[in-house]
Amino acid sequence: MALAKAQITVEHTGERLQVMFNPEEYTLNKDNNFASQSIPGLSSPLLQFVNGNLRTLEMELFFDTYLPITTQGSSPRDVRDETEKIIKLMKIDSELHAPPILRFTWASLEFRCVLARVSQKFQMFLDDGRPVRAKLTCTFNEFIDEEREAKEVNRQTADFSKAHAVIEGETLANIAFAFYGNPELWRPIAIANKLIDPRSIDVGRLLVIPSLPFTDPETEEVTV
Repeated sequence: MALAKAQITVEHTGERLQVMFNPEEYTLNKDNNFASQSIPGLSSPLLQFVNGNLRTLEMELFFDTYLPITTQGSSPRDVRDETEKIIKLMKIDSELHAPPILRFTWASLEFRCVLARVSQKFQMFLDDGRPVRAKLTCTFNEFIDEEREAKEVNRQTADFSKAHAVIEGETLANIAFAFYGNPELWRPIAIANKLIDPRSIDVGRLLVIPSLPFTDPETEEVTV
């Protein structure tokens, strides 16, 4: 059974690029950002989730045009003919006005991403200086659009009430976006905490974050 080849697909055109040699290993990274706020009288700062960072996929791709010579008397090709196929994935597409969205697939791995960084290292050269062997160190950043994020994280139907310690520079709109995914849903937080001036919140104040849907006790208006 033939070994599956890693493949990069350009999403909007369907163009497929097979790597010359499968990577020996790859690394998937993911981390979150948390903000800490010191509150007088507490034994340790309060920790508040701010946002999740992008997942990244890192690997080395190997290219060699010196050994695979099939025609007698032919000279090795310039390896940049192959590496340029990867490098061009960072160029701005004239239709998208941005670099293309990609899918990196290899066996069970499927990663929707953009190519964020490439480092080229040329290791072998012909007499005329043309490189015939190269390594590309690639970093792919996961790409998730707003529609996909809304489907995967259904914040507006969250069944919870939480406490949030206000940190410096925060507004109700910021907090509403962090918990509900929509900065316009600040009103339920203001009502639940009886805020007289929603534009002025003391740093360190613990706010109750009500679950959605939320019913205003005075007007019985429902926010979904």
